[in-house]
Amino acid sequence: MKNQENPQILSLFEFSKKFSSESAVEKYLINRRWPDGKICPHCNSSRTVDIASKKPMPYRCQDCRKHFSIRTGTVLAESKVSLVKWFFAIYLMTTARKGISSVQLAKELGVTQKTAWFLEHRIREAYRQKGGLLSNEVEVDEMYIGGKEKNKHAHKKLHAGRGAVGKQAIMGMKQRGGSVRAFTIKETGKIDLQAAILENVKRGSNVYTDCHRSYMGMKGYNHEVVKHSVGEYVRGQVHTNGIESFWALLKRGYYGIFHNMSFKHLHRYVNEFSTRYNLGHDTITCLNAVTDAMVGHRLTYKALKAAI
Repeated sequence: MKNQENPQILSLFEFSKKFSSESAVEKYLINRRWPDGKICPHCNSSRTVDIASKKPMPYRCQDCRKHFSIRTGTVLAESKVSLVKWFFAIYLMTTARKGISSVQLAKELGVTQKTAWFLEHRIREAYRQKGGLLSNEVEVDEMYIGGKEKNKHAHKKLHAGRGAVGKQAIMGMKQRGGSVRAFTIKETGKIDLQAAILENVKRGSNVYTDCHRSYMGMKGYNHEVVKHSVGEYVRGQVHTNGIESFWALLKRGYYGIFHNMSFKHLHRYVNEFSTRYNLGHDTITCLNAVTDAMVGHRLTYKALKAAI
């Protein structure tokens, strides 16, 4: 969805006018979720009625007799935060290229930092990278997130060397003229990296990497390498500049906005950055994609805090 022609960018002023009330946001969400009429999220029945008092919820199913609202069965479920604030948070997270911290979001929404943090992670549940295989020309690279060993407190140092020690590896792939796919990966050995490529890239594609030894001996692809170790970064069509531009964006978000991304939740941040990168700059398209993906996902505070 990148490289959209004439993207329609909705300014903050325009957004505030368009979605200034609970009813305006609810109408938008209903039209996205139920364009042909309300469907019960419990039993999928179309036989539903509106409740005049809106208590305990605005709608009721005539078949299963259960009540529901536009929040039921989405990441918005059982939240006391207003729909206006939810939707404003989605707008801010989707349009900020380097993301927005929970501290800043709390100030923008007038909520506590704890509420903003939980809200952001619930929205990240709707940042879902699309499936399907990348093809044609694909750039592959890996990067590492985490603090430097020399800057850590003495009791936190691993004393196991430098470089990637104590950091979390992230693998990224970019189809030229297409989308980026990025995810955390436990190991960067030959088996792990090449298995990830097999899982995400169509066989027979042109795959471009640096000279990391784990990529060597790759079968099923037209594999070409640029040797960064000797100062070679571009050789004709062979380079990894596309995926490295995405790494640069992720790093600017890490150092300049969030300052720290816990390993426990790092996969959520990576999903956020890659999905936002792929959606492009058309504001309404981005909002539609994120709000549509909220349906069918749920993240409780207990699950979020639980150890992985």
